[in-house]
Amino acid sequence: MPRFLVIDDDQNNAQLLREALSEHGLSGIDVASDGDRGLSLASSTQYNLIILETDVPKVDGLTILRSLREREVSVPILVLSRRDAVADRVQALWAGADDYLCKPFEIEELHARVQALSRRSASQVLKLRVADLEMDILQRSVTRAGKRIDLCKKGFAILEYLMRNADSAVTRDKLLEHVWGGTSEGLTNRVDVYINYLRRKIDQNFEKKLIHTARGIGYMISGSDQRPETKPLRLISTGRSESCN
Repeated sequence: MPRFLVIDDDQNNAQLLREALSEHGLSGIDVASDGDRGLSLASSTQYNLIILETDVPKVDGLTILRSLREREVSVPILVLSRRDAVADRVQALWAGADDYLCKPFEIEELHARVQALSRRSASQVLKLRVADLEMDILQRSVTRAGKRIDLCKKGFAILEYLMRNADSAVTRDKLLEHVWGGTSEGLTNRVDVYINYLRRKIDQNFEKKLIHTARGIGYMISGSDQRPETKPLRLISTGRSESCN
């Protein structure tokens, strides 16, 4: 599930943004009420998109933009501002903004811009990390604590999807759709088989477990010390083994 950061000191406006995005099926939204907190979150957390108000206290929006780009944080940033002069828009874009939207704006336009930037973000992220587990999309490699882990094609695809949605529960149907190109009640056991495969590869030799069963939903990967509620995995036999390819 995509993660978003809203940096805005206007609590009412931030709440409106959160509600507007949630109504369009987008969740995983963090809110920072000042630039200092926003810069800290943006520097330490992997977001798919940042929505940034230019006039925030402690650290202003343009300073946040420049600082993130200097740190090579490549997350797409959508700037919101009441300043509609060409010079203001140009200054923000030169500072590192990917898009600029003047207030007041229509929610539908905001949603369209957010979706476009989110798609761009998903295609650009080539390295993923959860705790000490790292994935290099370009090299098709996985390591944990520096030790290489060899995965089959479908195992790699499932792990990539989980890592792109780290700390969020992913349903079996979503995994089936992503890896096998469709959903079917008779295929859900395949997901369980591959999750067990990934647990053997990734968690078996480590004290800290990263792959969890989200009760009543599906699975998730998380490096948080506050572990999500889990339950033991029960497999329903298909009468045949699942080949790993």
